[in-house]
Amino acid sequence: MHLENLKIFCDLVQSKSFSKAAKLNGITQSAVSQQLRAMEKHFNTLIIDRTQKQFKLTHEGDSLHVGFRDILQVYDRLKSELLEMKKVLSGNIHISTIYSIGLHQLPDYLKNFMKEFPSVNVRVEYRRANLIYEDVLQGAVDMGLVAFPEKTKGIEVIPFAEERLVLAISPEHPLAKHTSIDVSQLKGYRVIGFDQDIPTRRSVDEMLESADVELRTVMEFDNIETIKRAVEINLGVALLPEKTIQREVQQGLLKKISIKDKELMRPLAIIRKKGRVSPPALKQFMRLLSEKSLDSVMDEGIEKSSD
Repeated sequence: MHLENLKIFCDLVQSKSFSKAAKLNGITQSAVSQQLRAMEKHFNTLIIDRTQKQFKLTHEGDSLHVGFRDILQVYDRLKSELLEMKKVLSGNIHISTIYSIGLHQLPDYLKNFMKEFPSVNVRVEYRRANLIYEDVLQGAVDMGLVAFPEKTKGIEVIPFAEERLVLAISPEHPLAKHTSIDVSQLKGYRVIGFDQDIPTRRSVDEMLESADVELRTVMEFDNIETIKRAVEINLGVALLPEKTIQREVQQGLLKKISIKDKELMRPLAIIRKKGRVSPPALKQFMRLLSEKSLDSVMDEGIEKSSD
C-alpha cells in the first residue's frame, strides 16, 4: 500500500466527501471509491459504516485513520527535516486568502519572497473567510490568510499584522471637508458594508455597538473592491482598512477620514491546520510575513517618536 493511498483515505475522512477527496488528490470520485474497496479487501474489514446515511467510519476504520494519519505526519516531518539538512528551498506553497489581504497586503511579501527564492512556486486562491477555514482543515491549502481570526477546533492562529480602519467617502460627500471625525458623527449617513457573515462586518458592528453608534447599512457586498466602487459614486460611506484605499485616495477617487475618538483596528492572521508539518519553503514564507510586519510596526514607532 502506497503513501498516496493513505493520504486519499485521510482526506476522505477529513472532508467526509468522496468528491472533495478526489479533487484534493487530482483523481476521479470513482478512483476514490475503488481505493476504499481495495483497502477494505486488503485489511479484510469494513472501513465505512454503510448502514448510516451520513459518512461514518466503523471502529476498525477509526483505528486505521489514526494510524494512517500518524504515518503521514512522520513521513512529512522526515521529508521536511531532510530538505532543511540539504538547505533546499523549493517546492510549492498554496495559499487561500480573503480578497483584501490578497490584493493589498500579500503582493509586497510575494515580490520579496520570489526574488529571494525563485525556485518556489506560490499559488494564491481568493476565497470567502468561511471557505478558507474549510480549505485549511481539509488540507487543501498550506495556509490561510484571514482578518479577525476566529477560534476554530483544529486550527492554529498566528497573528501577523494589524490594519487601521478609516472612513472611506466620495470627495462629493458632505463629510469630505473633514480630515477626522468622532464616531458619533456617522449617525444618519448611508453605510456600505460587507455581508453580515463576513468577520470584518461582524467585528466592526460590535466595535461600533460598544460605542453606542448604530449605522444605517444600505448596501452589502462580499468583497472590498465592490464596496469601494459603490463609495466612489457616492452611494454611501464605508469603514475600510487604510491600506486598501491608498491608490484611490492618491487618484482623488476617494477621501479618507480618521476616527479620532475610537481606534478601529483589524487584526490579520495566518491560519494553519494543527499538527501539519511545515516544509522549509512554507516556514520561510511565514517567517517573512512575521518579520516584515514587525519591521513595519517598528518603523511606525520610530516615525511617531520623531514627530
